[in-house]
Amino acid sequence: MDNWLVVMMLGASTLLGALGLWALLWGLKTGQFDDTKKFLDGALLDSEEALHDAIDLEKKKKEILKKREDKKENGYRPPD
Repeated sequence: MDNWLVVMMLGASTLLGALGLWALLWGLKTGQFDDTKKFLDGALLDSEEALHDAIDLEKKKKEILKKREDKKENGYRPPD
């Protein structure tokens, strides 16, 4: 590779990195990542039925994971 190509690639990558850092710092300064209201409203506005559904899904997930672990312990192997 030519030297001018390496210098151009280094310059472009440094410029893009600086632009990304500037965007991150700008987002932190202006509060772009502060969204606590979303989480609070989500908890307050959820219906009781939606919360029960979430609990049921968690229970099913735990049961499935437990069954998988039991199959691994028993040496289960699917047929070829």
